[in-house]
Amino acid sequence: MRALAIIFDGFEEVEGIAPFALLRRAGIELTIASKRNEVIGAHSIHLTDISYLAEINYKDYDALLLPGGPHYQFMESYDFAIEIINYFMQKDKIVCAICAAPTILGRLGYLKDKSYTCFTCMNEDFGGIYLDQPVVTDGNLITARSAAASIEFAYEIIKKLAGEEALLSLKERIYDAK
Repeated sequence: MRALAIIFDGFEEVEGIAPFALLRRAGIELTIASKRNEVIGAHSIHLTDISYLAEINYKDYDALLLPGGPHYQFMESYDFAIEIINYFMQKDKIVCAICAAPTILGRLGYLKDKSYTCFTCMNEDFGGIYLDQPVVTDGNLITARSAAASIEFAYEIIKKLAGEEALLSLKERIYDAK
């Protein structure tokens, strides 16, 4: 399984880096892409060696990962990012969004009649069912409420992409069970 993460300056580092690391540890091929090859997070953490979004064939990926943070406003106004989101949602591919990022999906109409969560104070009437819980899965849509849910969010993505056995194996390795 292949996952594509889109980030821009101002992304929430915990909501990106924790899932990125866990997905890679689970053996999921992950491409992190942006407009530049260096991105600065909301708390001034610099990520380098980022793939250029314009050079990615996003149709080759099975899942889309959208971290939250202040960058959501840029993402929402960036036509190419919206094109990618539309493609994944219309093809019923796996879309994973945390914190502020689910609101982009909501304003595009993709949360209508779906169960979801997002950063609580950003919830609007998106026509779906807002659930006040850390992570919500509805079909191929995985949403999470905040940075505090980043690990659980990553676990849910891994389970969806690689299966329960892969998730249990990862947990065993990171908890040093034996």
